[in-house]
Amino acid sequence: MPVKSMQPPTFETIRSKQVMNKVSAPTMPFQWSLNPYRGCSHGCSFCYARTTHAYMGMAADDTFRQHVFVKEDAPALLEAQLSHKLHKLHGDYQQLQQEIGLLAIGTATDPYQPIEARQQITRGCLEVLAAFGIQTSITTRSPLILNDLDILLKMNLHSVNISIHTLDKMVWRNLEPATPAPAKRLETVHALAEEGLNAGVFVAPIIPLLTDSALALAEVIHGAREHKANFVMPSVLRLTPEVKMWFLNVLKEHYPDLLPQYARLYKTAYPPKSYVQPLMDTVKLLMQEAGLNSYSQVCQTTEMSGTTVEQTSTVSRPANPYIADSVLNRGQRQDDRGRYEQMVLPI
Repeated sequence: MPVKSMQPPTFETIRSKQVMNKVSAPTMPFQWSLNPYRGCSHGCSFCYARTTHAYMGMAADDTFRQHVFVKEDAPALLEAQLSHKLHKLHGDYQQLQQEIGLLAIGTATDPYQPIEARQQITRGCLEVLAAFGIQTSITTRSPLILNDLDILLKMNLHSVNISIHTLDKMVWRNLEPATPAPAKRLETVHALAEEGLNAGVFVAPIIPLLTDSALALAEVIHGAREHKANFVMPSVLRLTPEVKMWFLNVLKEHYPDLLPQYARLYKTAYPPKSYVQPLMDTVKLLMQEAGLNSYSQVCQTTEMSGTTVEQTSTVSRPANPYIADSVLNRGQRQDDRGRYEQMVLPI
């Protein structure tokens, strides 16, 4: 199946019964999710949410980027849902906030993909959430979130999570060419932090053999620290069968030599523990030396999903002679480059 050329996305308005959805998985650090759009014009080749288009009778290929569904009535639906719950609680806002817990925006689509600049559906939802005092986290790859600073500063905001998985321009262009540049995303983190907001970086997903080296990870984590991120959360690439087919075709186009190693790594949706654990140990060390919290610490929970960093776990140095004593020390970074490049994760 050849990788399709980049075609301009089309947008279709849809009506929903509700936009705030209960999250039942106990491993998730949030209790409700909200996505103002279905599909995403960012079109990241590795996006796990491509499978959601199957619910619309579509394939998990580039249709996810090319055909975006717009929930124009999302703010009104959200207000109706929250008003109904508030009524059942006899108008007790504090009890409503406790019952809802944490609501996450951007779990299956970027709420600040380019069309948001015109539609402002995410902004409308934020206004509703601010009015009801609902604790909210937002995940995005886009500086467009800065357009809503006025509302963010009024909200019960848990965190803003800016996704940056690489600072390598070639990897970025090959795997997520329709997204804002990683440098712009770091600037966004800085701008949010300067306003006193809890902003951090999701190093997600870490792409085996492309963004998983100690040097590549150190660059992202160093960049996060330099731009005043409060936390970092790493997670390794997950490839469900539907997404795997699309991603491997993109890989075949840009990095065909990696396909045999991916066949060994991804016999299931996740790489084996023998690959993941040394990788997470390296990330934990880099975070510790940068003085950055894990997202689980920010969430004040001990249970996080999959390959994320555990809360307040003691970070021990991996038994690897190529890890420098202070890998993020500005004066040593160039000298340590050789050490980073020699670190090889087991494949």
